[in-house]
Amino acid sequence: MASNISAPAVETILMSGIYGVVALKRPQQFAAGWLELMADITRHRGPDDSGTYLTTNVALGMRRLAVIDVAGGKQPVSNSDGSLVLVCNGEIYNYRQLKATLSDSYSFKTESDVEVILALYQQYGVDCLQHLNGMFAFALWDNNRQQLLLARDRLGIKPLYLCQHDGYLAFASESKAILTLPGIEAAICPQALEQYLQLGYVPAPYSMFKGITKLEVASYLLVSSKGIRQQQYWQPDFAQTDKISEQSWARRIRTQLETTVSLQMVSDVPTGAFLSGGVDSSAMVALMSKHSQRPVQTYAIGFDTGDAANFYNELPYARAVAEQFGTDHREILVKPDVVSLLPKLLWHMDEPVADSAFITTYLVSEFARKEVKVILSGVGSDELFGGYRRYLGEHYLQKYRRLPVWLRQKLLVPLAGKLPSDRHSRLLDTLRLTKTFIQSAELDDATRYQRYMQVFSQQQTEQLLSGDKPVSMIKQHYQFSHASEQLWRMFDTDRQSQLPDDLLLLTDKMTMANSLECRVPFLDHNMVELAVQIPQSLAIKNGRLKHLLKESLSDVLPASMLNRPKRGFGAPLGAWLKQELAAMLRLFVNRETIESRGLLNWSVIEQTLNQHFSQQEDHTDHLLALMNLEIWCRLYLDRQSAGQISETIRASL
Repeated sequence: MASNISAPAVETILMSGIYGVVALKRPQQFAAGWLELMADITRHRGPDDSGTYLTTNVALGMRRLAVIDVAGGKQPVSNSDGSLVLVCNGEIYNYRQLKATLSDSYSFKTESDVEVILALYQQYGVDCLQHLNGMFAFALWDNNRQQLLLARDRLGIKPLYLCQHDGYLAFASESKAILTLPGIEAAICPQALEQYLQLGYVPAPYSMFKGITKLEVASYLLVSSKGIRQQQYWQPDFAQTDKISEQSWARRIRTQLETTVSLQMVSDVPTGAFLSGGVDSSAMVALMSKHSQRPVQTYAIGFDTGDAANFYNELPYARAVAEQFGTDHREILVKPDVVSLLPKLLWHMDEPVADSAFITTYLVSEFARKEVKVILSGVGSDELFGGYRRYLGEHYLQKYRRLPVWLRQKLLVPLAGKLPSDRHSRLLDTLRLTKTFIQSAELDDATRYQRYMQVFSQQQTEQLLSGDKPVSMIKQHYQFSHASEQLWRMFDTDRQSQLPDDLLLLTDKMTMANSLECRVPFLDHNMVELAVQIPQSLAIKNGRLKHLLKESLSDVLPASMLNRPKRGFGAPLGAWLKQELAAMLRLFVNRETIESRGLLNWSVIEQTLNQHFSQQEDHTDHLLALMNLEIWCRLYLDRQSAGQISETIRASL
């Protein structure tokens, strides 16, 4: 039975999560024990409190991390006559403003931010979603209408999983909670596996578990005896505004960012910030310092081994920012043996991911949680303001295509195929990006962006799975985007894929694994609606990434910090897998294991390994995808404990 899945044996701190079931075939009464199982396995999401609501046709539950109205904000919360009942994961940032406008028509029982959802629903029905500014996933039971409203925030900051089974719909903040229900077994979804191999994460609506899906961003479900209706309630308007000067745009961005940071600092418990020393996190710290009466608590992570670790290490930059703004600064150094945590982290993730940022996010969250309950992060800035180097494709493409066709095709393309590729030194990383650019320069826009984003190509995925040519969801999102300019088509694609299903998912899961709430001010929907009106010629200017954002911060951050090369928030796993962790890689990615699992074709994997170790290609993401997939299989399909697998890893180091 799936209910035998247990929490990892590795010790963990025991944040906010919701779960429950609603009948599709009515009437139906659910057992209280179901909610107990779902609560126990997600205890880490809410160690402060738990609550349940059971009545005919519905059962709701939640675990609570108390951040606002610590004493009185218990859930589920109901309206005055008990006809509306709510469980919510997340925060409503504009609740005080909303409460002031709603207090004449609704009697508030608590100081909790989420009670305003009930008041809004009572007045506007499902249109309540249009009034909310926050990160949330909630379930609202309307007893009079006998319907359940399930909703997710506009950018997908908070996850929500769904599963139809045996006449009911189950939902939860984590899919492992759904797996505790009777008769729901852990099995791989073939479409999810296909997408995972291509992207290194599982995009919505899929989850890696067969039969369990994710509610997509900015969407809601209405569940009643009439059936299930899903609808999207928001998408950004990409109509550019050309008549505004660059200086005016910079002022608008700064004003909105200050407003958003101030709004998201509201908390009844200590609040801190992740600090890498890059533009995004430094902006958070600078603006938090303006609105805080005491030094901001900041947390940074570095690496302790080898040249690659030095390449990734940003601690000196973080220290400089901390000194400039007088923060209460803490640092943590990480060594390769942190990979023994992988089973525990993948248990928390619910699904495999080929992004080493989930490791660093967990570690810095664990570190910060010793002192704070709420943290602010710069996640989302790169997508919103043109911070990724792949966004420079159009800028360089115009120059590249001025070269004669014969020179590009006969000389440069063959030459690019011979370039070494790695990401753990500046030279090799530049060659890696150059290689990808040249090899994709003749493709159409959608296919080229797919090439930038892919892990395994469609052809490689087809060979790995020995099946038909897989669908490219990245290409579909790009082709159906409402944006006209290429930069905003790329953002719109990321908004519906990598941002919610990779970066925000790992941020939620890794912070919540430590009972830490992470807020992302750059993804306030007002910030998004402002940014997407910027002409792409100003967002990125003369090849300068995040040009307009940097201009908006030029009076608070030094030019040396604003203009230094970008580094990601990941760990140097590619280099470690070639050296210190080579034995661990072979432990999970070898012919016997791959063939006994029966999912993938070994010959493609063997070629991938050979190319990576010879530096012919950088396959860090490919190998991390394969290794984490096998660890995930052992956790959820083989039902091994995280502790058992960690012991095996430690023995290989």
